[in-house]
Amino acid sequence: MWLLLAGIVLLVCAADATPTIPDFGKLYHVKGLLSLPYAEIKEPFEAWYDLKGNRSRIDYYHGTVCTFLIGDDLDYGAIYKITPVTTETELNTLKCFQLNGTKEVPIRPQTALPDLQGFEFEKMENYAGNLCEVWKNITQVGHKKNTYRLWVTRPEGNDSPATPHLYEVMGFNTLLGSHYDKYLIDYNDFSPRIDSDVFKLPRGMTCGDFPGAGLEHHLLANPIQDFVHTSPVGHAHRMFGHFKEKYERRYENEKEHEEREQNFVHNIRYVHSMNRAGLSFSLSVNHLADRSQEEVAMLRGYKRTRVHRNAQPFPSEIRSIAVPDSIDWRLYGAVTPVKDQGVCGSCWSFATTGTLEGALLLKTGQLMLLSQQMLVDCTWGFGNYGCDGGEGWRAFEWIMKHGGISTTESYGGYMGMNGLCHYNKSSMVGKLSGYTNVTSGDIVALKAAIFKFGPVAVGIDAAHRSFAFYSNGVYNEPACNLNLSEQTHQIHGGFTLQLLGLTGSASNLLVLNATAHLKGVQSVESMPRWVKAVLAANVMPDW
Repeated sequence: MWLLLAGIVLLVCAADATPTIPDFGKLYHVKGLLSLPYAEIKEPFEAWYDLKGNRSRIDYYHGTVCTFLIGDDLDYGAIYKITPVTTETELNTLKCFQLNGTKEVPIRPQTALPDLQGFEFEKMENYAGNLCEVWKNITQVGHKKNTYRLWVTRPEGNDSPATPHLYEVMGFNTLLGSHYDKYLIDYNDFSPRIDSDVFKLPRGMTCGDFPGAGLEHHLLANPIQDFVHTSPVGHAHRMFGHFKEKYERRYENEKEHEEREQNFVHNIRYVHSMNRAGLSFSLSVNHLADRSQEEVAMLRGYKRTRVHRNAQPFPSEIRSIAVPDSIDWRLYGAVTPVKDQGVCGSCWSFATTGTLEGALLLKTGQLMLLSQQMLVDCTWGFGNYGCDGGEGWRAFEWIMKHGGISTTESYGGYMGMNGLCHYNKSSMVGKLSGYTNVTSGDIVALKAAIFKFGPVAVGIDAAHRSFAFYSNGVYNEPACNLNLSEQTHQIHGGFTLQLLGLTGSASNLLVLNATAHLKGVQSVESMPRWVKAVLAANVMPDW
């Protein structure tokens, strides 16, 4: 009887035994997809890990960017990053950057899987057709409480190595009372076998120092590290302190500080991921990095309507004129210094004044700073809404009715907010006889208009996060909306026909953008042919 009871107890205990912590082995190859919902990113990667050989390699976006962490190189190891580089003078040139380890921070191989120390078995659950063990870890630092879960399967008999399927991170901020972070890594094609040749760097490639601030080097050199560690505070969070110092940020209270930090982390993840995608343009962290998408949207300010405009039709004889291979109106002094519209959705006013400033120079030989603030304050009666958006053609209509536009010196400086209209207390210049509508999508007419009349106002689709963080290269947003009725930003600029690494009939535009200039942020952009022409000015001076 006692032997029978003991046998029953042993069977029950064996059935209820907790699985051992999964082990993925010291050598593996795996593919994955990193999904960042708050940053609107889905980034594929492929990883090779060799702990015994003290080396690892991770490729991003199907090999567009490759990172090698070789622990046995030099005294303390080294990280090598092979990446395409696009600047104003080169397009997608493959380059190598190197970051050497130190005695304090030696280089070790980077796993693409989380360290399961501190994880506990939670439950069995089906995922993607597999009955998986779910392992869970909860970590809290300050107000940040992160929950980590990993779904794994193993061979029969509970033998190692285990196979990873899904890694999920949910971040909750106890101060804000909301989730501040979420990301997923879907794993596939896991294998305990690799080819040692994958750790060899391309022949003949010389590696230089990493660009950017020192604190950013670790994010650039080893991107996945911040996603597989189990701490709510990573390199991206630590960079926030550097950002606050650089841009002199002071927040009202701890709650706003937490909100700004989470905006910053999502934005810097987006910037770095997009730069790994091998696009024709590059992004960089700028003064908008601590703002939410809703706040950035307020800066666009272009409210297009279908109301009839009194624009003159584009002259067919001008469309047929010979246009030179390149022209940059900055070189002719027709473009005033770059300005920043601040937190006011007044881009339409900057496009209007920029167009008129260039046209006035061509007519009179004088370059004058015209007042955006006057247009913000005074054109409400024509359908504009000050800092809440407007359209350049409505401003042109106001200027035609009131006999000109004030200079900045006469009217007063730009305030970045709605003000009291006092145009009648300032002097007016540049009587406008009319304005011309350049046919939407007609790149030939747009070239001719810029050559003949100077800078032209255009409307573009700027509803993408990439526009806010553009740095250099040919800006060609894959998700661009070609529907003119849905364009969200209005900008002005000079034009160049010289293609930046492109051939055939494509064209690039130099664009002056009033949302991008602050503390050295680059403001001249190259735009592809989908930019839509909206207005060209024909100015008749009043002297």
